[in-house]
Formats: sequence, C-alpha cells, structure tokens
Amino acid sequence: MEYMHTMVRIRNIEDSLRFYCQGLGLIETRRIDSEKGRFTNIFLAAPRDEAHARAHKSVEIELTFNWDDEIYTGGRNFGHICYRVDDVYALCTHLQGMDYVINRPPREGRMAFVKSPDGISIELIQRGDNLPVAEPWASAPNIGTW
Repeated sequence: MEYMHTMVRIRNIEDSLRFYCQGLGLIETRRIDSEKGRFTNIFLAAPRDEAHARAHKSVEIELTFNWDDEIYTGGRNFGHICYRVDDVYALCTHLQGMDYVINRPPREGRMAFVKSPDGISIELIQRGDNLPVAEPWASAPNIGTW
C-alpha cells in the first residue's frame, strides 16, 4: 500500500492556483480535463516532491473543479492538509502579503494554519527545530477557525 494523494474540491481554479502555487509554492505536475465527467483535476506537489510526483511516485494534492455549479459546505469537517516548510515565519509573512489570513499564527516558531479560498485548513509545520520565538508572531492572536 502507498499513499497517493489528497483530493480537495475547489470552486475557482484561478483563485485556488493563486493560493496553492503562488502562495504555498506548490508546483502543478499534471492536469486532466474530463468532458464526459465534467470536471478538471489538477495535481500539485511540493517542490521537493515534484520529480517523484511527475513519475506518479509521491504524495500530491488533487484539486477537483466540477464544471457544473455546486456549493460545498463543511470544509472544516475535512480536517486539514499539512506541509513541512523551511521557514514558517517567512511563508506566513508571504501569505499575509497576498492578503491571506493566518488563522493560527506560528507563535512558538513551529506551527501555523491558513485557509485556502475554499475553506480548507492548511497546517504549516517548521522543518527541524522550532524557530526562535519572534514578533509579530509571538503575540499574534488566532483569527477565526482553523
């Protein structure tokens, strides 16, 4: 058995790619359009996993865009997707600069949560040891749910 991917339904391809690719830094590895099924699947991988993902040997996230209008509720019920990152402070600063809310700031230099445009919670975990506690994150409050 091997883990293949996590699928998340999205409502807007451009908004989602802005978040996952420009914001988080994921790379699109392939895209499938199904006229018969009326959907588009977009597979994304973390930069360190890209080569393996292109060979279908690594963990990916599958964004599924259904062509017919549909409302998705309960994104929080999904749980969350987690990525290990090189610098949780830098990535949170980058995402804030793109107008994304850091719902759970990395106060201890280790863990943060942000939501995708479709309300999916994304956990960001610092690679290795915690970063030194630093402002503005140390005193930043939680915002909304995560």
